[in-house]
Amino acid sequence: MKKGILFLFLLVFGAVLLAACSSSDNTSGDSKNASGDSETAPVSGEAKNLVVRVGTSPTYPPFESEVNGELAGFDIALIKKIGEEEGFDVEFSQMQFDGLIPALKSGQVDVVVGALSITKSRMDSVNFSNAYYESGLSILTNPDSGITGFEDLQDKLIGIQKGTSSYNYMVENGIEDSNIKQYADIATAYIALENGGVDAILYDHPSNINYIQTQDTDAQIVGDILAGEHYGIAINKEKEEILQKVNDGLAKIQENGEYEKLFDEYLNGEKNGFIDEVIKPEDVVIDR
Repeated sequence: MKKGILFLFLLVFGAVLLAACSSSDNTSGDSKNASGDSETAPVSGEAKNLVVRVGTSPTYPPFESEVNGELAGFDIALIKKIGEEEGFDVEFSQMQFDGLIPALKSGQVDVVVGALSITKSRMDSVNFSNAYYESGLSILTNPDSGITGFEDLQDKLIGIQKGTSSYNYMVENGIEDSNIKQYADIATAYIALENGGVDAILYDHPSNINYIQTQDTDAQIVGDILAGEHYGIAINKEKEEILQKVNDGLAKIQENGEYEKLFDEYLNGEKNGFIDEVIKPEDVVIDR
């Protein structure tokens, strides 16, 4: 009888011990990764923001420039504001202006901000956001140049920034290529004007305004505003999600007043280029 009781006790004790070991093994397996190392499970719902890689050339104040080692300007603030509205982070890459579209096409960056005119040739290879600024070209020259308008440029040497629409406009309107001097950036072209290296500058009106407002110069803007055109944010054709976010964010800041504040902060309140509605790129594209 005693042997039977002892046997029963050992049987129950063994079952309990086996269950305890099994529970311990399961707990251990849940707290280790495939290599057996302990790791903490990710917190549910914790997600990182989308990072949008933005290419820019900081040589075009007041839209983009570098101040004390930091990017600044209308375009820089614009894409940041859009990112805040749409929940994405911005990571900037700096490059030469004429390298921006190739970098976008190759996938080196997702987006380009650079006071880019919405043109047919560009739209063939990249997408554009809705327009965010209405611009045009103006002539900057010295008071004694004898230049009062575009018709006076025929026999003059005109400085421009390489890769901009100024070149196309002049060639299409009868200016010989030999009379056009192209510079890597507009700052160098302005210096050439001051030093007598060129007779005039044909460039985006906002930049010419900024130059005469911020520099000690006698240069002046003459003639009419030429080639009305619109700026858009360029986006890689494969990034449809980003295109939608940029357009949505732009519409939001136009409505909540943040867009208008950029004109006060970066353009001295100059509202000639202000856009208060949705303007699709296909409605304002120019044939260049």
